[in-house]
Amino acid sequence: MKPRFIAALVVAGALAPAGLSAQDGVVPGRGGLSAASPVSAVTDPITIRDEILDHFQRSSYKISELARVMPAEKYSWAPGEGVMQVGEVYMHIARYNFMYLDENLGIAPPNGFGYADIESIRDKEKVREIHEMSVRHVLEQVGALTAAKLDGETELYGRTVQGWAVLLQLVSHMNEHVGQSVSYARMNGIVPPWSN
Repeated sequence: MKPRFIAALVVAGALAPAGLSAQDGVVPGRGGLSAASPVSAVTDPITIRDEILDHFQRSSYKISELARVMPAEKYSWAPGEGVMQVGEVYMHIARYNFMYLDENLGIAPPNGFGYADIESIRDKEKVREIHEMSVRHVLEQVGALTAAKLDGETELYGRTVQGWAVLLQLVSHMNEHVGQSVSYARMNGIVPPWSN
């Protein structure tokens, strides 16, 4: 088994958020790695794809829930000057959901959607719509990736990596901003819905 593949599995297991339910069209998956399926037993790129998609669904659910409960007037709020605003964070996540697939895996956004300038959008309903579109795009397109595409080489930030590493980066990136978004919500007196 390739050392990079094992490292990805270990990291993917560490990214497992908990406590989810189905809402806003994003359905949480089956859960993280378990004792019944030790890391050393997972060698199939389809299995790692499915595990990463599970983590993606969980994190996307959290962003969807935060976007839903955050008041529209707070979408332009930021904790300080020069720091991303609430709506900007959500659109940043959506932009990278489209961008990683497009630029690193050759999967164009749906209907030629232009994602380059979406981070300036602050309208709550538009932000939520675009975020959900990005989630559906990732789930549909990544769910259809073949083992050959997942094992194949591509470029990511100037490095040659396998396709599944792009998916791991996509989830890692989003999870950074899940934490940021939780902090933003709490700073505005909003309790993340899944923690009630």
